Amino acid sequence: MILPINPANKLSFKRCIKDGDLVIVYERHDTMKAVKVSEDGVLQNRFGAFKHSEWIGKPFGSKVLSNKGSFVYLLAPTAELWTLVLSHRTQILYIADISFVVMYLEIVPGCLVLESGTGSGSLTTSLARAVPPTGHVYTFDFHEQRAASAREDFERTGLSNLVTVGVRDIQGEGFPDEFCGRADSVFLDLPQPWLAIPSAGKMLKPDGVLCSFSPCIEQVQRSCEALKSHFTDVRTFEVLLRTYDVRQRIVESCPVNEGGSSERPPRKRRQGSAEGNNGIECTSSPTVMIRPSGEARGHTGYLTFARLKCFV
Repeated sequence: MILPINPANKLSFKRCIKDGDLVIVYERHDTMKAVKVSEDGVLQNRFGAFKHSEWIGKPFGSKVLSNKGSFVYLLAPTAELWTLVLSHRTQILYIADISFVVMYLEIVPGCLVLESGTGSGSLTTSLARAVPPTGHVYTFDFHEQRAASAREDFERTGLSNLVTVGVRDIQGEGFPDEFCGRADSVFLDLPQPWLAIPSAGKMLKPDGVLCSFSPCIEQVQRSCEALKSHFTDVRTFEVLLRTYDVRQRIVESCPVNEGGSSERPPRKRRQGSAEGNNGIECTSSPTVMIRPSGEARGHTGYLTFARLKCFV
């Protein structure tokens, strides 16, 4: 379960793992998987065999050992971790875009949010975490099998009472009339979002906010044209996240001579570096080094936000 649904089921990092819980098994920052705990279950990976029975009763965050003496961590299934381990039925939104969307859509507890399309449910999970206890997310996908798979995922993560998944072609049919004038926010992830914008405008409350995600700038241009008539404050963003590696290295530094400069600049220690140093005694010390990560993610898509005009 990702969210605290009621006090009896409240999830915290101090709560002990129980039979039937969903846990995120952490091997390293880029190797994690979701596992449902069962009394007789066994997880097999490169580190050996891990018995689920030894997990039950331990708090989330615990370090557990395999039959070979290796270890993994058992983490609580937060929305951020679920985004990293879910099955990719479609291209998903990642944490940088998701956090931006939730903030700029002004989603708070009690909001009614409409989404199209559901896809793999990455964004939907974070939307659902933002609306309890009285809000709700209604998400639609035109593909029946994807919608069914999303429902199963929301059952696994304990979100089924906060998310309703519908099968509907929003581009062709628009949102259901029952939501007319009730939605606080609308999110569109569609090939032709401009076709759904008129319907989205009818669903929103006065001053409600719409967001459209598109990978191509041509889609953004057509969407902005469609937004001009009934929306204001139209803005488009591209979120580019740059990560850095922080690691400790051993470097050598030599004493400073009378001229104020060192005989040898600091450098990484190499084998045999003590030889040929002209009798100068250098010292080695650990230093933290920071450099851009080679795995930085580039362009994902453009986020276009607009606010429904208030007509008095």
